[in-house]
Amino acid sequence: MTTVPALQVDSVTVQYGPVLALQDVSLALHPGRVCGLVGMNGSGKSTLFKAVMGLLRTHCGTVRIHGADPAHARRAGRVGYMPQSEAIDWGFPLSVRDVVLTGRYGHMGPARRARRCDHRAVDNALERVELVDQQHRQIGQLSGGQRKRAFLARCIAQGADLLLLDEPFAGVDKRSEATISGLLRDLAGGGTTILVSTHDLRALPELADEAILLMRTVLLHDSPETVLQPRNLARAFGLDILDDTPGPR
Repeated sequence: MTTVPALQVDSVTVQYGPVLALQDVSLALHPGRVCGLVGMNGSGKSTLFKAVMGLLRTHCGTVRIHGADPAHARRAGRVGYMPQSEAIDWGFPLSVRDVVLTGRYGHMGPARRARRCDHRAVDNALERVELVDQQHRQIGQLSGGQRKRAFLARCIAQGADLLLLDEPFAGVDKRSEATISGLLRDLAGGGTTILVSTHDLRALPELADEAILLMRTVLLHDSPETVLQPRNLARAFGLDILDDTPGPR
C-alpha cells in the first residue's frame, strides 16, 4: 500500500512582481521524518514555507498536505508553522500560556472557549519545552531561545502532524537548542513530519533524516551527508569546493 506523503509540492513557482522567488519547486516528505531545508539568505526558504501554508499566491503548481489543500489542512489543524522571530510582534500583551493556547483555537468552537482538554494540551506542551515556570510572563520578556520554545509549544499543543519551522535555532542558547532538537526527534518518532530551515549545517546530520538544498528551486533532496558534501554546497553557497568542512554556521 502506498503511503500518502505528509507534504507534496509539485512544480510551485512564486513571483513577487518581477522577482522570481521560487521556480518549479517539487518535493515530497513522508510521515515521521525530519527534513532540513538548507540555503543561503534569499534562496526562498521562507517563501516556500508561506507557499505551503497557503499564505501567498503561487504563480503555478500545487501543494497537498496529507492529500488535502493547505486551507483545509490549516482548518483541520494538521499543519503548524513557526515563522522567523522578525515576523512576530513581541510587544503584544500576551503571556506565554496565551500564546501556546492559540494553538488550540482550531479545536475550540466559534466562541474560542478553552475546555479542560485544551488546558491539558497546553500544560503538556509547556512541560515538554521546559517553560512551565515562565508561562505567565509576557512573551516579549523571554530570551530568544525561550521564545522559540514557546512557539514550538504552540505547535505541540495544536497537535499538528506536519510542522514547518523557519530558523528555530537562530539566536538561541545551548539549552534551548538541545531542548528543541530533542523534541523534534521525539515528535518525528511519534509520526510527525518536520520541515526545518537551519544555517547550523554541522548539527544537521544528527537532527535530520534527509535534507533539501534550495536556491529558488530544489537543487538536491538526499541524505544530510550527501547534501553537505562541499561540491553540493558550492552550488548554493558559492563555496570553495576544496573546502572539506560542512559549510558556514
